[in-house]
Amino acid sequence: MFENLTDRLSQTLRHVTGKAKLTEDNIKDTLREVRMALLEADVALPVVKDFVNKVKDRAVGTEVSKSLTPGQAFVKIVRAELEELMGAANEDLALNVAPPAVVLMAGLQGAGKTTTAGKLARFLKERKKKTVMVVSADVYRPAAIKQLETLASDIGVTFFPSDISQKPVAIAQAAIAEAKLKFIDVVIVDTAGRLAIDEEMMAEIQAVHAAIKPAETLFVVDAMTGQDAANTAKAFGDALPLTGVVLTKVDGDARGGAALSVRAITGKPIKFIGMGEKSEALEPFHPDRIASRILGMGDVLSLIEQAEQTLDRDKAEKLTKKLKKGKGFDLEDFRDQLQQMKNMGGLGGLMDKLPSIGGVNLSQMGGAQGAAEKQFKQMEAIINSMTPAERRDPEVISGSRKRRIALGSGTQVQDVGRLIKQHKQMQKMMKKFTSKGGMAKMMRGLGGMMPGAGGLPKL
Repeated sequence: MFENLTDRLSQTLRHVTGKAKLTEDNIKDTLREVRMALLEADVALPVVKDFVNKVKDRAVGTEVSKSLTPGQAFVKIVRAELEELMGAANEDLALNVAPPAVVLMAGLQGAGKTTTAGKLARFLKERKKKTVMVVSADVYRPAAIKQLETLASDIGVTFFPSDISQKPVAIAQAAIAEAKLKFIDVVIVDTAGRLAIDEEMMAEIQAVHAAIKPAETLFVVDAMTGQDAANTAKAFGDALPLTGVVLTKVDGDARGGAALSVRAITGKPIKFIGMGEKSEALEPFHPDRIASRILGMGDVLSLIEQAEQTLDRDKAEKLTKKLKKGKGFDLEDFRDQLQQMKNMGGLGGLMDKLPSIGGVNLSQMGGAQGAAEKQFKQMEAIINSMTPAERRDPEVISGSRKRRIALGSGTQVQDVGRLIKQHKQMQKMMKKFTSKGGMAKMMRGLGGMMPGAGGLPKL
């Protein structure tokens, strides 16, 4: 997400950051570049004009001229205006109503409404500790009803059955009545989508809305449609009292224009972004963190939150105790680390949130990143082909064992040798990590672990 925009803006703002003095001329050049970067990112023209004018008004005022570091002050202004454009702060779901709180999902066909309904159910269950029921009022697509039922089963939330012979209003009302009897906190109502906005579709969803009076009416839209996402959201907003927007397929959107246009055009906050197919791949939308990502500053807070939710604390504590006792970091521990990184979305998910290093945005290292992901899968396959004894003590792996492991993992003997060598380097790093002042040494070494930076650090 935002790869192209981040690249353009990072380069543009880097030229101005180090300047001791900002003049009308160099601000004008920089603003022209900012304008072009936003237009190329498919941000709506009126939004771009307004954004650039606001930045210019602040930049030529006393805010920058009185600063000791005018270039940095200018970047700070751009960041603040990006945050303001996207909504200043995350807006939570307003579920503080008499239960069940009803969430109505609206949007075009193919935007990912049903998948998002499942993701939202999981988010509310796991992070907000709510009991959740999901129901499909899409009487035109039996597959959508079945899909929601499967998602509900996987996530562990209540599914209210419906079928194509029923009316959408009757389905929604029956689900809410059932939820009241079962003391369920939140009911998520999935509705039918169409390939384009039409009067019949709008009339149907307006009737459902009027009948169930939802606490939240969320418009689900595909971020990859760019400006069209904002325009479609506006059309739905004119027909329905929307309370927020969910941007889906954000991980496939290299431009990011939708995220920057939706709030300005609709006046409705982006509440969530969908970052993949998995049921946990839904993040609350934080404008300040997204602004940091856009400017290549990373999103470390979201990374920490993601780590807290996905990392196995028991395993981490056991590994720490094991290392402190002087026991080695074996290949089973190495495999655990690879699997935990995979749980956090792999290298792509991590790098998207890391700050750029030396002006290089890590998430854009497409070829190197893909190669590294492939290498990690290969490493895991090699370790899985070893016996438990070999994983605990790689020193016993002789030439004949290497050939057997290579055959079992579909790799070459030299790949097995390379993994054993990398593991030894990792062992040394772990020893430094547990020694005094080891954290600083480890952080210095991490640069070398990034894809394209020459593999693991040589310690």
